[in-house]
Amino acid sequence: MHKLAEFAIKAHGGLVRWKMFQKVSADLTQGGALWSLKGKAGLLDKVHVEVALTREWASHSPFLAATQVSVFEPPKKVAIETSTGRIIEELRNPRDSFKDHTLETPWNNLQLAYFVGCAMWTYLNTPFLLAEPGVDAEELEPWKERGETWRRLQVKFPANIVTHSNVQTLYFDQRGLLKRHDYDVEIAGGTPGAHYVDEFVDVSGILFPTVRRIFPRQSDGKALAEPLVVSIDLSNILLS
Repeated sequence: MHKLAEFAIKAHGGLVRWKMFQKVSADLTQGGALWSLKGKAGLLDKVHVEVALTREWASHSPFLAATQVSVFEPPKKVAIETSTGRIIEELRNPRDSFKDHTLETPWNNLQLAYFVGCAMWTYLNTPFLLAEPGVDAEELEPWKERGETWRRLQVKFPANIVTHSNVQTLYFDQRGLLKRHDYDVEIAGGTPGAHYVDEFVDVSGILFPTVRRIFPRQSDGKALAEPLVVSIDLSNILLS
């Protein structure tokens, strides 16, 4: 593992502590322009999410109805189920359904479930994903922003990890805490995003940011001040 990855993981609570848990859950309040753009405004404004820490799995509830949940279980399927586990709808090989999509292409409900599952699994497992087998990292030149100098780690994910894009960039402050996370949303035409995090809380010895704001990223790496693409505020975070 890269030295900066080790430093960041230790700053967020350490790998030994992280491996004591199997799942993380949280309540989400979400906003931003993306949901209207995709024809899904208001559907996931306030939800509960659970993600696995030892495999790729995520679930949002309620999902579209009070008794429904989403199930993100890549690479094979995404589903909408009842709270008792009965499958209502499912989509096999869901990533293929996004072929030729752009940022403006509307999503169906299963595509929405896929995107939010993929996103929240990635976010809540970062930076500990850096310790996964096959993940490669290279330190880039430092980045100056908001009056600070952040160290940058370019990360290449193996094919077996389903996430926004196989190449992403993580920015860390002098303490090793995550400040920004860049990626290209491949399922939305490779749209570039700059994802800022803030207001960390200690949950059972692991630090999680509770405020997330995502903006468009320009070709020079700088983020646009608007539009706000996605906002996510987390509360009641629990490790189990």
